Amino acid sequence: MNQTMKRILFSTMALLILLTACAPAAAPTQDPALVQQLIDQSVQLTVAAQNLETAQAILAATETPLPTATALPPTPALILPTATPFVVVPPTAVVSGGGGGGTTVKPEYACDIIRQRPIDDSVFRPGDDFDVRWTFVNTGTKLWRAGTDLKYSNGPQMTTVTILELPEIKPGGQYEVVLDATAPTEVGRQVMVWSLEGVYCTPYVRIIVEK
Repeated sequence: MNQTMKRILFSTMALLILLTACAPAAAPTQDPALVQQLIDQSVQLTVAAQNLETAQAILAATETPLPTATALPPTPALILPTATPFVVVPPTAVVSGGGGGGTTVKPEYACDIIRQRPIDDSVFRPGDDFDVRWTFVNTGTKLWRAGTDLKYSNGPQMTTVTILELPEIKPGGQYEVVLDATAPTEVGRQVMVWSLEGVYCTPYVRIIVEK
């Protein structure tokens, strides 16, 4: 019970005592209506005091300050790494010889075929006869000795001869080889490959056989 309620009850009791003391001595009893009125006023004052206390408690509860939100630390900025530039260095070209430019060094043994018959993808029927012609050129720096072998290597064998010896051929010289050949019976593209001994040259014949 708070101080306000205590003061109200104290005042009510004091008023009752005062009225009792001031009553005439000749009257043996007090007026019942007056007593009931004083009791009703006391009860009303008590109820008012309780209502006041309840209202003050509600007001105090509503005025309680809410906790303030804790400030979050600032989000650090995301820093992306920058791409490191790089430089592509082209390979250094090596030029042999002095002066204004380089010189081309020829291999010791090399060849070239400047004419070929039949030309690539010529059409024949199964069993057709034809000539194979290759013209070789010695493009190396060494002499091709006499007896250098030109041999059948792989693919359908279209010639009856499988090996042929060449004569001596000097650097820059040329020689034509002629061979009898027959188209195979299998249809489609047919490739016959030969090789020149020690010169790393691979002449070939490529034809198409159709029925």
